Amino acid sequence: MKIGTIQLKISENIADNRKRIAREIAKVAEQGAKLVVLQELHDTPYFCQTEDVKNFNLAVAIPGEVTDFYSSVAKENGVVLVTSLFERRAAGLYHNTAVVFEADGSIAGKYRKMHIPDDPAYYEKFYFTPGDIGFEPIDTSVGRLGVMVCWDQWYPEGARLMAMRGAEILIYPTAIGYESSDTQEEQERQREAWTTVQRGHAVANGLPLVAVNRVGYEKDPSGQTGGITFWGSSFIAGQQGEFLYRASKTEEESTVTEVDMQHTDDVRRIWPFFRDRRIDAYTEIDKRFLK
Repeated sequence: MKIGTIQLKISENIADNRKRIAREIAKVAEQGAKLVVLQELHDTPYFCQTEDVKNFNLAVAIPGEVTDFYSSVAKENGVVLVTSLFERRAAGLYHNTAVVFEADGSIAGKYRKMHIPDDPAYYEKFYFTPGDIGFEPIDTSVGRLGVMVCWDQWYPEGARLMAMRGAEILIYPTAIGYESSDTQEEQERQREAWTTVQRGHAVANGLPLVAVNRVGYEKDPSGQTGGITFWGSSFIAGQQGEFLYRASKTEEESTVTEVDMQHTDDVRRIWPFFRDRRIDAYTEIDKRFLK
């Protein structure tokens, strides 16, 4: 399967962001992409750097005008499209939601981000209610997609549950970067940790994995921090964690990568992790902590 990944710098002009995204989707579709993955909260600047109730005005209805827009883009280009939107579910109830569109423009399904961070410059608990759909793959014409969002990518439990429910690929729209006060050495440790843990999910589950990150600097509107430099580095890993593609740390990139989806069977035969799991010994995994 040919997969298009779109790593962009995001401006405060939402209409222009959508126009540029649509243009890049068309570009990778022309190169043969059948599945296209966008980055987290791609329509707007990363507003979670500060807690401001006015930012709730950025949320959109699902379905609604914005999903109509991406529905038409998916249909025009004949691609399965993974988007990432700020969902207004009801007054005072919002989610960080990935919406997947079928190649005919219909909504194939959605996933609400389960793990919500609350750290300096990443004040997502102020905005997002944790997801209540669970770790359920989304069936599409290109396969069963195990779509999760950003902070979810640090948790092996989510990836495992998606794989156990038949996901054929793991997908993570992402917004992560450096805090300005971190040393270069610390920044690189963080970026490599982010990459390594996800490659581990690919290996442990014998599945290809797609992570698409933002890139570029976005200021902190409150002025409390030096803003975030999103580290890009979007990548696609194969079933053994090997890099099939890795983007620049600093530049925008729209790329098409071919992934051998059938290789999952080959890998799982030589590394039968699902056969050898000691499911009888994991009964305490649902506890917060064990002394």
